[in-house]
Amino acid sequence: MKIILTQDVRGKGKKGQMIEAAEGYARNYLIPKGLAVPATADAVNTMKLRDKAKAKADAEAKAAAEAIAEKLQGCQVKIAAKGGAEGKLFGAVTSAAIADALKAQYDMDVDSKKLVIDEPIKSYGTYQVKAKLGYEISGIVNVLVVEEK
Repeated sequence: MKIILTQDVRGKGKKGQMIEAAEGYARNYLIPKGLAVPATADAVNTMKLRDKAKAKADAEAKAAAEAIAEKLQGCQVKIAAKGGAEGKLFGAVTSAAIADALKAQYDMDVDSKKLVIDEPIKSYGTYQVKAKLGYEISGIVNVLVVEEK
């Protein structure tokens, strides 16, 4: 019997997938528990429309990520921080601070969780921070840490 899964089922398939299942298993377990629906023409059309909408949303999100990566290329984020002698900072510059500075200076929304700092920024200077934007797209954020006056 052909069915469309409404949830992930271990050993059978993922949500939205059309599979062939034993008649008894489908009628007595999967369908009553709400894990699947029979693969009628209506359900198949709905599944195809969902797949098409998901593909379109993924393409738009990937295009947005590429646009953000392109914008990041030419900007340098300036962050003022308090520090002591010899250029050492009190504390460190965090990814949240970099994300806030990007929002304030360039009006770009980049989640702080997507910014990857290799080692903590604890002194004045210029740094490069990688931004993993999803869909295997990443950009580089140039960060300039200056002394707060």
